Amino acid sequence: MKWSYWISLYVRTHCVARGLRPLTLAAYEDALKQFSEWVRLTCADRAPDQVSARDVLAYLQHLRQDRGNGDSAVNRALVVLRSFYRAMVAMGYLDHRANPLSGFPSIKAVPRKLPVFLAPEQVSRLLDEPKSNTVIGLRDRALLALLYGTGIRASECASLRSGQVDLVRLTITVCGKGGHERTIPLNPQLAEVLRVYIHARGPALPAAPFFRSRFGRPLCRGAVYERVRTWGQRSRLGVPLSPHRIRHTFATHLVRAGVGLVTIRDLLGHRQITSTQIYLHVTVEDLRAAAARHPIGELLATVEHLLPAGKLPFQRTTPFFNSG
Repeated sequence: MKWSYWISLYVRTHCVARGLRPLTLAAYEDALKQFSEWVRLTCADRAPDQVSARDVLAYLQHLRQDRGNGDSAVNRALVVLRSFYRAMVAMGYLDHRANPLSGFPSIKAVPRKLPVFLAPEQVSRLLDEPKSNTVIGLRDRALLALLYGTGIRASECASLRSGQVDLVRLTITVCGKGGHERTIPLNPQLAEVLRVYIHARGPALPAAPFFRSRFGRPLCRGAVYERVRTWGQRSRLGVPLSPHRIRHTFATHLVRAGVGLVTIRDLLGHRQITSTQIYLHVTVEDLRAAAARHPIGELLATVEHLLPAGKLPFQRTTPFFNSG
């Protein structure tokens, strides 16, 4: 009973007070339930205030070896456990000396991978794939265009309401992580795609979902992922497609177009510029372009007349001096 009570207290009180989103609350609760189940099966059903640092280490080892979790998943589990026990100490349910993670060793940070993005011709194929002879086709084309044209997250797209889309001022307003709102400008061509979808869909109240299913229900986050994945397969892009990969593509194409990093940060809704700096990566094309701009090309052209016109022997046929 203590595990379920403490987990509920942590999620419903501490995490809600921090303003965490429902998806984050569900993820934290699921991570803690998995840990409590492992404790029940392997540690004689110890209470949360009886868990030791050795138990946590054994659990992390279990995640790596038995469940095959990678570094990111293991680090995420540890972050949740740290937050859980700190909250219990802060709320007075646990003495700070009994916190099993108070002196727990830090885990090496997960190396950040470069984002995978689509080439412009791949984006063109993707946007051309949905047909415009049905409302669903127009909806999905508008959904794909909005994701690529604004870089919004799947959750922001799913929660978008009709009143948040202003085709007069060419802006949309979305609610991002932590409940932070931001207004994103719309490209005129993108606004026209949205306008065509709205005309085919019909009028809607400001609080009504902007993207809705054939039955009139709002598209949930999972449905947004499903539509993007489906159109990525039909477009034969050669890579798995997700809304987050389209978001990477949006940011990368802006960087390559010369847009400043601070502007891209504000468009993406990042709170820290360090989250945006990952898009300062270079591609093979960027490296080739940099090599082509190297001044060695001009310098070699100026000394070309100094090169011998005739064919030179590979090596000298006669020695410089007689050996006898």
